[in-house]
Amino acid sequence: MSRQQDPKGVILTGYISNIEVVSPASGVNSAEEIESSSLSRRTGHYSVQNRARNAPGKPPYHRCNSQDSLDELAMDDYWTEVENITLSGEGDAEPQEEVQLKVPDEGEQEEAWLTEAGLATLFDESASDPEDMMGLLSTLTRTQAAAVEKRVEKLQQTLRKRNKQHQVPDVRDIFKLPGTPESKEDEAKSPERSENRKKDITTDGQAMGLGNRAGPAEQSVSEPETDINLEVSFSDQALSYKEGSKGSSEALTDADDKLPNFKLSRDKTGLTKVGDLSPHDMKKVHRLVLIEMTALFDTAGIDLKAHKAVKLKVKESGLFGVPLAALLEQDQRRQPGTKVPIILQRLISHIEDEGLDTEGLLRIPGAAIRVKAVCVELEGKFYEGLFPWESLKQHDAASLLKLFIRELPHPLLTVKYLSAFIAVLRLPTKKQQLQALNLLVLLLPESSRDTLKALMEFFQRVIDHKEQNKMTLNNVAVVMAPNIFMFKGFRNKISEQQEFSLATETANIVRLLIRYQNLLWTIPKFIMNQVRKQNTENQKKMSKDRAMMKLLKKMAYEREKHEKQEKPLSEVDSSSQGFIRVQAPQFSKVSMAVQLTEELQASDVLSRFLSQDSMLSVCVCSSSVSVKREDLCLYEIGGNIQERCLDEETYMKDLLELNPSAEWFIKCIQR
Repeated sequence: MSRQQDPKGVILTGYISNIEVVSPASGVNSAEEIESSSLSRRTGHYSVQNRARNAPGKPPYHRCNSQDSLDELAMDDYWTEVENITLSGEGDAEPQEEVQLKVPDEGEQEEAWLTEAGLATLFDESASDPEDMMGLLSTLTRTQAAAVEKRVEKLQQTLRKRNKQHQVPDVRDIFKLPGTPESKEDEAKSPERSENRKKDITTDGQAMGLGNRAGPAEQSVSEPETDINLEVSFSDQALSYKEGSKGSSEALTDADDKLPNFKLSRDKTGLTKVGDLSPHDMKKVHRLVLIEMTALFDTAGIDLKAHKAVKLKVKESGLFGVPLAALLEQDQRRQPGTKVPIILQRLISHIEDEGLDTEGLLRIPGAAIRVKAVCVELEGKFYEGLFPWESLKQHDAASLLKLFIRELPHPLLTVKYLSAFIAVLRLPTKKQQLQALNLLVLLLPESSRDTLKALMEFFQRVIDHKEQNKMTLNNVAVVMAPNIFMFKGFRNKISEQQEFSLATETANIVRLLIRYQNLLWTIPKFIMNQVRKQNTENQKKMSKDRAMMKLLKKMAYEREKHEKQEKPLSEVDSSSQGFIRVQAPQFSKVSMAVQLTEELQASDVLSRFLSQDSMLSVCVCSSSVSVKREDLCLYEIGGNIQERCLDEETYMKDLLELNPSAEWFIKCIQR
């Protein structure tokens, strides 16, 4: 926390971002500080570090319509927003408790990382299932395995310093292949192995078009960075880029900060979005994504330090200042299945109902006194349905939305990953930055991830009306950045030069989150392949009992023989005869056979099902409830995946080759 006294003797309390995640921007002169903006616009509750009043002024930025260059950003909007937050917090009767950060002790971070990655057995044999851990390790790529090795080695060094008798296995024993024991005599060969490993990765990179790079200038001509490859590990791609760029005298970063039109390469087995998988498989995704994210930053030489928030006394009920998870639990008792806080949904819908053409939407604040009064009134009347929404002004609603974000006891991007979000900009290319953001979004708790998605979608709808409301991507990003990043309670002091750097960095991150939101909530295919492989490995380990397997096979054979005798010929057909059987036990039409063709997609299966059951209804508690087409999904269940809602552009024949044992069900999407 920073305290600063202005010439009039007023003490300003600043809640600021973590100093470890902020680096001074090159070429920024601390004497060139931006002039204070108008103090008449007020909103919100919490203050951030103020700028010196007697500092020489810098020519104000001009509002621009460019979507590409941060050099042209109207950064005066950022500082005006900071000023509004500062001033609106003055005079609060109730002091707000700060979020305090705990820096992990030596070795504690490695233990926490290994535990979260499902590898706690490496330092505590009683922590988890060793067979499950080995299944995970067997799926890792080279760079992912190197990230695990690095954490194990660090933990070993720490434990040696502590002189504790922990039996931490040697990293060579963890990753050696079966049947190829590595002795101490082999240590002399390890540098050669390392070089071969790098050559292998580089060769893989050349195969996917990432090798033999003479530098960014040549690459921009021969291979524009537009496609995002989801089939190869991001960290392996980054290592290939790094190896291909060695010896180049040019910087790895782009000459400007224009945003490329990135797109996902289509995959015939279908894209997988957050929410498409079962919780069981999402747990595996989380572990793999954590390892992959760490490996990606390791490749760039960036050492991430995760922080922990000291436990606070927080409100257990209400609307503002309630932990996100507690608020959702409260809402789910009223509306089962709620994933985004009801108050946030209602504020967004009210702003949209008033029209998104309003000039300065999100930028122009509501009246501070009125906003505080409305906040109190909402707390008392919202859930009872007595709040007079027709009297709420649009700019006041926008201020309440920003207030809701800032009032969260912990930041929306979480204390744990906030520094990683900012460190994304230290990666050498925009493609790697986008890949890192993709991984970080997947690592967020479900409540934060779903709420962030709702906000990004809303911001994009505001931007879609930029011709009328004058709120471009850049304008929205600079206004929302201090609300998302500069929340109450970061107590580290930062210089004004660092604050200027932080302003641009956080605006850049928000800009990327909005611009590429359709990509960031996608689970990469290489992660999905690792999940499938891990499930397959675990299934193999579960079937070690030979006698039980023989019994199960015999029972399955007898059952199959009996079913073949009972079923009509049309139902005996299977994928081996070019058909799949799609089941829909919730609906009046229980199942149907669908012929496989090269072009058959999941959408075709749904269309055929609907065409044969025009009065589509689902049985719920012995009564029929009509459902809409968009509420249905074809699910892949069993085999090497527990459950997956299919992208409608999934080619069924290709997916069947990937998962021959899968069954196919049409169900209502669990929203």
